[in-house]
Amino acid sequence: MTHKSTITINVALDEARVPEQISWKATDSTADMEQQAKAMMVSFWDGADKSALRIDLWTKDMMVDEMADFYYQTFMTMADSFQRATNQPELSAELKTFAQGFIKKFKQEQLKQNQ
Repeated sequence: MTHKSTITINVALDEARVPEQISWKATDSTADMEQQAKAMMVSFWDGADKSALRIDLWTKDMMVDEMADFYYQTFMTMADSFQRATNQPELSAELKTFAQGFIKKFKQEQLKQNQ
């Protein structure tokens, strides 16, 4: 018999349908309770259409600096995943270089705005 794992995502919306709370739980997780999140990105590859299907959500209390960190960390883990999936270290390194430049530029812009 094939093992099956389920991931459940719950999104609580305000009156304007803006996410107020995101929680998730996975059947194979060691966590007993739902985990809270301020943002999420989920991507699926549609092999028939050869296109990516995405769900990107964030709560209204997600701060701009948190969003930049979230993207930076996502870029870095995407680079690691790409390396494992394709065994192309040069392209993985390029993604990481981009991510490092991205977060550096973000922090520089934050410093300018706070002056």
